[in-house]
Amino acid sequence: MRPGTAMQEGNALATASASSTKLRPLGDRVVIKPTPREEMTKSGIVLPDTAKEKPQEGVILAVGPGRILDDGKREKMDVAVKDKVLYAKYAGTEFKVDSDELLILSQKDILAIVEG
Repeated sequence: MRPGTAMQEGNALATASASSTKLRPLGDRVVIKPTPREEMTKSGIVLPDTAKEKPQEGVILAVGPGRILDDGKREKMDVAVKDKVLYAKYAGTEFKVDSDELLILSQKDILAIVEG
């Protein structure tokens, strides 16, 4: 493990502290910035962190080159930077870079691209 990173069991939370960190995902992985969680219900009740729904939507910040297939060729990625996507609820690894909460997940965990 690199210095400045910490891992927790379960949801594997990694923390990076360099402000000029640029992330370059490997293989078929993508870096996503999840949309913020709802702070309040429609009726005006403020939700504590433990009651908030885990986001399943976000914007892609970085895309890996694609995984290498058995024949040695690289699989083309179906998503691109700035795509708004829906992903599986408990997929990926959450981590923080500076004050941004980000998520790295595999392309197979992306369910759809949100268009429009």
